[in-house]
Amino acid sequence: MNDTGNGASDAPEPEWVGLAANQSRLSFGLAVTELAERDESVVAVAADTLDLIGLRTLMERRPERVIDVGIAEQNAMGIASGLATTGMHPYVCGYAPFIAARSMEQLRNDVDYANQRVVIGAACSGISLAVSGGTHHAVEDIALMRGLPNMTVIVVADAHQGYHATLATRDHDGPVYIRLGGRAIETPATPVDTDYRIGRADLLRAGGDVTVIACGCMVPEAVSAAETLAGRGVDTRVIDMHTIKPLDRDAVLVAAAETGGIVTAEEHRLTGGLGGAVAELLAEEHPTRMRFVGMPAEYAVVGPTAKVRDRHGMSARHIVAACLSLAG
Repeated sequence: MNDTGNGASDAPEPEWVGLAANQSRLSFGLAVTELAERDESVVAVAADTLDLIGLRTLMERRPERVIDVGIAEQNAMGIASGLATTGMHPYVCGYAPFIAARSMEQLRNDVDYANQRVVIGAACSGISLAVSGGTHHAVEDIALMRGLPNMTVIVVADAHQGYHATLATRDHDGPVYIRLGGRAIETPATPVDTDYRIGRADLLRAGGDVTVIACGCMVPEAVSAAETLAGRGVDTRVIDMHTIKPLDRDAVLVAAAETGGIVTAEEHRLTGGLGGAVAELLAEEHPTRMRFVGMPAEYAVVGPTAKVRDRHGMSARHIVAACLSLAG
């Protein structure tokens, strides 16, 4: 597990930071553009997502490195698998609710079964498209991806992490699913120059009473909850578990041994996601008191994203309540 620290850097801010505008969907596209300019094997396969992912610059500079298949996620996945077979390194760019569910057969059989070197950028995950209703929510995708034997599953916390996680896939062998945010501004939770490594969790805050293991948009909520809990005398450890598969086993087991319980927090259903992965490990290795913060077994109401998240139990106040139930 990596301790990110809070040291400030005197180096000028990289250009991509401003262009990403605190949105991981854009930082993913910027990273893909950089990779394509450095590596002739990299190609973007977009499912009508040139603007969503921010691929216009790559299209203008290297149009032969971008394939826009339109609203046809199954085709995008099949094309990506074919490209990978020829030695290319495709980055599929789509909406999470569609790229995960609509193309599941192709994803399973063409990409994962064949262990193809395909990276999937899944934007607008969770209920970030809250105003669009349940058809546009992706709250089962982690469970789907975790169930695929060869798939690496990454859930980024912010634009900084989205950029570095994407760059980290350049030398990764096998398929990768990167869960990205939507069109809303994402609260920065990691340093601009974060030392990102696939499969290694980041310790954001030390603590000995209880541990919160969070991913995605729930990471800044976990940090906020820890600050509130500190005012109530509860020393809270916060771990950013950006890689759900492979899970950082050591980070989880150490937290279980050193604190009085674990709360998982995610923008995903309470079954099959981060909470399930942590619970499965602890059930075998170190039975531990746990609480789970996430989406219950229901479809979300329609409304502003932040309010909908809070309505369905995914906010800092719900993390606080879960931690107090363990620490009390």
